[in-house]
Amino acid sequence: MQRSDSRILTTHTGSLPRPRDLTQLYALRARGEAVDEVAIERAGRDAVRAIVRKQHEAGIDVGNNGEQQRDSFFLYLKARLSGLGGSWERPSRADVDRYPDFKRIWIEQHASRTQVSALGGLPKAIGEVHYLDDRAINDECRYFTAVLQDDPGVFIEPFMNAPSPGILATAVRNEHYDTLAGYLAALGEALQVEYEAIVSSGLLLQIDAPDLALERAMIYKDAPLKDFLGFAEAVVDTINGAIEAIPREKVRLHVCWGNYEGPHDCDVPLADIWPAIRQAKVGAFFFPFANPRHAHEYRVFEQLPLAQDQIIIAGVIDSLTNFVEHPEVVADRIERVAAAVGEPHRVIAGTDCGFDTSAGMGRVAEDVVWAKLNALTEGARLASRRLGMT
Repeated sequence: MQRSDSRILTTHTGSLPRPRDLTQLYALRARGEAVDEVAIERAGRDAVRAIVRKQHEAGIDVGNNGEQQRDSFFLYLKARLSGLGGSWERPSRADVDRYPDFKRIWIEQHASRTQVSALGGLPKAIGEVHYLDDRAINDECRYFTAVLQDDPGVFIEPFMNAPSPGILATAVRNEHYDTLAGYLAALGEALQVEYEAIVSSGLLLQIDAPDLALERAMIYKDAPLKDFLGFAEAVVDTINGAIEAIPREKVRLHVCWGNYEGPHDCDVPLADIWPAIRQAKVGAFFFPFANPRHAHEYRVFEQLPLAQDQIIIAGVIDSLTNFVEHPEVVADRIERVAAAVGEPHRVIAGTDCGFDTSAGMGRVAEDVVWAKLNALTEGARLASRRLGMT
């Protein structure tokens, strides 16, 4: 995994805006309507090629395929896992429930969008969960690497995303396994196929684990904190088992409190969950520090520091508003994290979360997304100079 040796490198969390026609196809399919799968595949591939070029133009150093060939950061697995069926609705978030006026606006906004919902119509585990066939993930990796080969040097380093077993365990309700431990074990074994395929393709693996923070305000909103921490520890143990054969420097772990604009005043503090999360055997941790509810929490690394071989990817660009951050603000955020970590070369600058984690759910206009990523690049340049790296 590359470090910021001569300057602060830039990256992002994964999902980038999808073309409208591709989003429409994904939304139709999610509603159960007939779609042309060949057309989806063709549009997805075209979108990957375009998104790689756009990332390069914005100055992204560590980039990916924009998750263009997936309808969601985790729902795409419906077609790759056995044992899924039925449907259910995710519970509401604790902070949304606290504000009735906001909740009404929230419901109205989501009802009017063409999107793939990550809250309603979700599958359940009704049988044994296994990974069905590795052709889809291998095809995805193969196409992305082919695009990269057509434009050598477009990224300093490429990565690809896969969800954590914890987000599947909470979003895909268990109606088959006797225990959470048994369900997590099955999910970890299934996801290991994707994790190893990504790294075998020469890509960094990013594991997206919003569950390690978000679920405190969802599934565990009425439970004691110790119950949620027990869940987080179990998920981290499962992740460690699934990546056992992968060098830790090939894995980065993204944790967030949910990619939605809301009060977030029921979020669990990072200080409470960091002792569990830091047990993950990964090379990089990725947290959102542009988020106004969590922008101060980089200080946790002063008290409980990273291992010497680990780095922090700091979210310094908000992924939920159409404000374009000033490069000076971006540089200030990078410098604060670098001071807490103690070594600028162990900091990479990124976005708080994805810009379109489920197709059509992104709140930031596409042209504004690229302006924000340009600001990220310029802010990283400023920070590099101020930190004496260039």
